[in-house]
Amino acid sequence: MQLSPAALAYARSHGLAALAVMRGGELLAEEYGDGFEREKPHPLYSGTKSFWGAAAIYATEDGLLSLDEPVAETIDAWRDDPWKRRVTLRMLLSLTAGFGFGGLGASVPVCQRALDAALKDEPGTRFTYGGIPLQVFGAVLARKLEPQHRTPHEYLRERILDGAGVRVANWRTLSDGTQPLPTGASLSAADWLRYGRFVIAERRRLAPCFKGSDANPRYGLAWWLGVRGAPADLVYASGSGGQALYLVPSLDAAIVHFGKSASYRHEAFLKRLFG
Repeated sequence: MQLSPAALAYARSHGLAALAVMRGGELLAEEYGDGFEREKPHPLYSGTKSFWGAAAIYATEDGLLSLDEPVAETIDAWRDDPWKRRVTLRMLLSLTAGFGFGGLGASVPVCQRALDAALKDEPGTRFTYGGIPLQVFGAVLARKLEPQHRTPHEYLRERILDGAGVRVANWRTLSDGTQPLPTGASLSAADWLRYGRFVIAERRRLAPCFKGSDANPRYGLAWWLGVRGAPADLVYASGSGGQALYLVPSLDAAIVHFGKSASYRHEAFLKRLFG
């Protein structure tokens, strides 16, 4: 697998900051623009979501939660709402809980405001992209971790990122002093590649992350699944402006793209990359 001239030209024409291709632990190609370099942190924006599907799997193994448990088992205020009492953690992570569009970028609410948000659709019937469901998941996970005196972000770091050799350079803070789950992390290209290598190595363990829902077969637990013209097993994390971590387990390949263009399209880049 090589970085094709067409793929590189497309990335360059759409605000390229960093592009790195790794296969089997070997860095095959890298390109940087605007004074960027491999170890310079860049915001992932919604690419941050990809951490939490993996964290949920580990939390399940640790006996902290079950993917199909209702939020209402932990959040008492949800028990009397006929829709909210049916929402499961899996629905939150697959963005099918019923919340309307919202909670992106600077508008990510603190967890309590996310818990108070009304549902727009019947749980499980509609995929709607947004950050509010991840904030609700964060509220549940925080409650589960209270006896351990750990926050969700500390759990993520200690249970997954440290062992994977991944360092988060910084993470945005909300008005209540907490850190958001759906966005906010900044990593270097090298660290996001290391996270990709971890996910590929643990893909069987993390298999529930890569199964779509009835409402959207192309979205798993905080991961996008497949792009036309790319290998069938490609999965990716995506953030606004062209941030992407593409993984192709069958090729043992991880690709990081950092950019700053609203016109960047995953399909267009991957079509050129894979021909």
